[in-house]
Amino acid sequence: MAEFILKALVKARGQDGEYYIESAAVSTEETGNPIYPPARRCLAQHGIPFDASKRARQVNAADYGRFDRIVCMDASNLRRLRWIIPDDPDGKIHLLMSYAGSGRDVADPWYTDDYETAFQDILEGCEAMLK
Repeated sequence: MAEFILKALVKARGQDGEYYIESAAVSTEETGNPIYPPARRCLAQHGIPFDASKRARQVNAADYGRFDRIVCMDASNLRRLRWIIPDDPDGKIHLLMSYAGSGRDVADPWYTDDYETAFQDILEGCEAMLK
């Protein structure tokens, strides 16, 4: 959801040519799977366009060199990311909600089925990051 929310915000600002935005997972559990249907529904309800052909992939060590920022949704993802990318000499790795002045995690809809709260957290974090 974060990839498409951020892309929509960037496009609304007329800056979509200035950013390359891509999501990746810290695990292989969903590799190759499409966007989870409840996440798709939530994005659609908010008018956020998404690429239905998007498939999950796992982040890899080479991503550190490819991206200016690597943003995690929660502390658990951050811990798992540190196994893949153990060093952060350029200070690229952040928790999304830290941009909004909070150390808390984005609400995880996987366990709660509350995609709306996750959407609102992601929106808040992405808007703050763009500021």
